[in-house]
Amino acid sequence: MVEIGGEVKARGKKNPEQQFWRIGIDKPIENQTERTLEAVVNLNNKALATSGNYRKFYEKDGVKYSHTINPKTGYPVQHSLLSATVITDNCAVADAYATVFMVVGLEKSKEILNQKPNLQAILIFENENKKLETFVSEGLKEYIELNDSNL
Repeated sequence: MVEIGGEVKARGKKNPEQQFWRIGIDKPIENQTERTLEAVVNLNNKALATSGNYRKFYEKDGVKYSHTINPKTGYPVQHSLLSATVITDNCAVADAYATVFMVVGLEKSKEILNQKPNLQAILIFENENKKLETFVSEGLKEYIELNDSNL
């Protein structure tokens, strides 16, 4: 397992007991002092990358602005998606799609996932009540353990 700057590539099993590599996905909480995991992914011969807007943002006049810029508008994105973790065979591809998902938002990300069966994702977003929800793509459900508070 190799991790460089938040991108992970795992190959084979991690020990003689033949366990998958277990990769934690942070709960997207601003200014947290302790890490809280939203999920753990059991990764085998795959790459994983996460993008989010809950750590890097700025606030002006009580409004938060994401560091993710929509290339069509030139402005920071404003939607409910807080974190996108993508799993596929190639780390660069996983990283690119995680960033794309942060630009296009939750619904468009789900559409892309439906068109690309080689991509799996965990999308963490705020619902209309400002509560965190987690979407897990179908092919990933058997390889993920969600935090008990999300069940």
